[in-house]
Amino acid sequence: MTDFRSILEAARARAGGADPLEKSLPVPETDEALRGLGDDRYLSLMSLRVFRAGLKHSMVDAKWPAFEEAFLGFEPRRVRAMSDEAMERLLADKRLIRHGRKIMAVRNNAAAICALAEETGGFGAYLADWPASRIVELWDDLAKRFSQMGGNSGPRFLRMVGKDTFLLTDDVVRALNHWGAIDGTPKGKAARANVQEAFNRWAGEAGRPLCQISTILARSVD
Repeated sequence: MTDFRSILEAARARAGGADPLEKSLPVPETDEALRGLGDDRYLSLMSLRVFRAGLKHSMVDAKWPAFEEAFLGFEPRRVRAMSDEAMERLLADKRLIRHGRKIMAVRNNAAAICALAEETGGFGAYLADWPASRIVELWDDLAKRFSQMGGNSGPRFLRMVGKDTFLLTDDVVRALNHWGAIDGTPKGKAARANVQEAFNRWAGEAGRPLCQISTILARSVD
């Protein structure tokens, strides 16, 4: 597996220098910031990710104020308490994206956040306490606990809220292959664990968060 210095040099060359690359890198939120964000905002962002999946993001974002109103500000306990009749009315609301499974996922996920809050003290604490060195296990836990959070949705949601994570985009997977970390596409827990090990090693070498390692990898190859 290639050392991270070589990967960084390749990314800088393709970005036009060190400064342009550094300015483009994401910065994760602090644990304090993750803990401070309300559960209603986590439910809103999770729901936004669910509805963005497979759709044009700008179209979903333009409708989001109507979603905020329809789902009572995404306050988890209020959403959890919404009746079946109320949910059916939302399926007929022309202001929303009327996708049955995604609409129902909001109420399911509100209930899951309420249950998690009882265990951990809040969704933000759950995220803050999870070590980045085991981030792929958090992907699996999100997929297990929440509706519509499998596949790439879990990692992309984490990136949205500022929890440090890498993403397995096509460019990142291509880079992982190019630099000798893996062969092929990482599928299944064992393969993702191998990717986690590679990221942990590079993060240790570079002293950078996973999200920056991920972005640098993506920009290190054509």
